[in-house]
Amino acid sequence: MTNTISRRTLLGSSLFAAGMHLAGATGSRRAVAADQRPDNEPFGYCLNTGTIRGQNLTLVEEIEVAAKAGYDGIEPWSRKIDAYVKQGGSLADLRKRISDLGLTVDSAIAFSPWIVDDDVKRAQGFEEAKRNMDALAQIGGTRIAAPPAGATNQANLNLFKAAERYRALLELGETMGVTPQVEVWGFSKALSRLGETVFVAVESSHPHACILPDVYHIYKGGSEFTGLKMVAGESIHVFHANDYPADPPRETISDKHRVYPGDGIAPLSDIYRTIHATGFRGVLSLELFNPEYWKQDALTVAKTGLEKMRASVQRAFG
Repeated sequence: MTNTISRRTLLGSSLFAAGMHLAGATGSRRAVAADQRPDNEPFGYCLNTGTIRGQNLTLVEEIEVAAKAGYDGIEPWSRKIDAYVKQGGSLADLRKRISDLGLTVDSAIAFSPWIVDDDVKRAQGFEEAKRNMDALAQIGGTRIAAPPAGATNQANLNLFKAAERYRALLELGETMGVTPQVEVWGFSKALSRLGETVFVAVESSHPHACILPDVYHIYKGGSEFTGLKMVAGESIHVFHANDYPADPPRETISDKHRVYPGDGIAPLSDIYRTIHATGFRGVLSLELFNPEYWKQDALTVAKTGLEKMRASVQRAFG
């Protein structure tokens, strides 16, 4: 089977039978906080630390920037957590620092090759995922990105096999207290489209299956944002927020072209209203990789990003 799934296959799968109603982990601090938000603040706000990656800060400095800028939470990169530990840092101390600053660890970014066909590489990927989840849990994190790393150039990935592997990853996550979120990667030949990613989540048949969407990646992969109407909001905990310009076109646009929410042409108001209508009350995580922003002061970038992200939400809801 390839990534091109026939209409008959889709109609016969639980993708439709389940009504796209994926279930996710519950009971997080973020879910409680959602009940206390005003009507024009339906989502939480998180800083994906890749947004200030080019400033070459330490993990502790990135966390402090997020707090000073006014974010609710952070989405650190596992490689930065590893570097912190290698330099003698204590994960227990880091957890306390994050908590003392009033932040939550809403997700983390990792690239373990859990989805690949090669048995040896996949086993190594699961061991890497286990280490990442363990470190993340120690600093208070409960979710981690699960992109199709290692299969980026594979156009014939069997999506049913991918679903089996995602289930195995979810089962590993249950033992670690961390939920992997299968991620849309628009530039990849595997799971580049929203429907493929949701298919893998649904066919995993796991109660904690969930997806990690991204405004830029959905656009880059060729999916329409109207597809988000088919996904239950409770199966999305974190949504990567960003925007993209009209030029370069979809075919040649890349990560470096991402811009602040509201500074591009993405239909953000429609996106936000759609996911809110499906029940999403999670966090918007600002994820940008713009080299022009990396030339600027990290706190200025973080503050500007939060202001523009919040303004784009308020435009959607008045």
